[in-house]
Amino acid sequence: MKRLFPMALLLAGCATPQPSVPPPLELRARDPAGPVALSWEPGKTALVIVDMWDDHWCKGAAKRVGEMAPSVDAAVAWARSRGVLIVHAPSTCMKPYEGTPARTRAKTAPFAKAPIELSTSERWGTAWCWPEKPREPDLPIDDSDMGCDCAVKCTIHEAWSRQIASIRIDSGDAVTDNGQELWNLFKQHHIEHVVILGVHLNMCVLGRPFAIRQLVKLGLKVVLVRDLTDTMYNSKMRPQVDHFTGTDLVVGHVEKHWCPTVLSTDLGAKSPFRFAEDPKKDRVR
Repeated sequence: MKRLFPMALLLAGCATPQPSVPPPLELRARDPAGPVALSWEPGKTALVIVDMWDDHWCKGAAKRVGEMAPSVDAAVAWARSRGVLIVHAPSTCMKPYEGTPARTRAKTAPFAKAPIELSTSERWGTAWCWPEKPREPDLPIDDSDMGCDCAVKCTIHEAWSRQIASIRIDSGDAVTDNGQELWNLFKQHHIEHVVILGVHLNMCVLGRPFAIRQLVKLGLKVVLVRDLTDTMYNSKMRPQVDHFTGTDLVVGHVEKHWCPTVLSTDLGAKSPFRFAEDPKKDRVR
């Protein structure tokens, strides 16, 4: 027995340590059918940040992005620390990131043929995925005036140059605004699930080539973070509700026609994010 004991210690010391497996992401999702419990493997999950630009032609929209950005950064840091692939997608702003590790990661991912034809129709500087009836009816808000809710209408111009600085881009992240690059990345990293957040929900978060419509059509499992988004909606337009209720209506539209939603509390926040100017302090999230 005395001879065996030292040998047992020696063998135990030579054993190869097993890598720790990160716990699954436990998401409490919501759709019209009710609560949905999701358990996603972090290594097969990506988080996409849509158009959280450094500025906007609408002063109100720019202010809300600045207000929301720290909460977005916290959610991103939480997901990154658990092994989720982080993708920053500030549309038409790729030039400042050329040569960085994050941009290079997206550009050099091996080509992978998509299971559907990726959108080539262009709008606002990138490919665009338009709604397809009968799957998706008209939005519940009228954004035909482009949605500026400021007392004095802002002049439309291209005000942005990059992603807002308060959302950190890590060297292990990726930067792209291209649907094919995103698909290449996802195949390279075996991504099956996508968490999406950012602005604006009735426009870019639905229509960009890296956003909800195309991701769902690609067969990926998608959830929207419903308290880390905003709309371009003028409360004087149909259905003449306050701006934040208008956003809630579009969230409901997404839940009904595209994908479930989650809260930032599923991504480490202690409480849901709320805009300071939201008049409904007890808004149900």
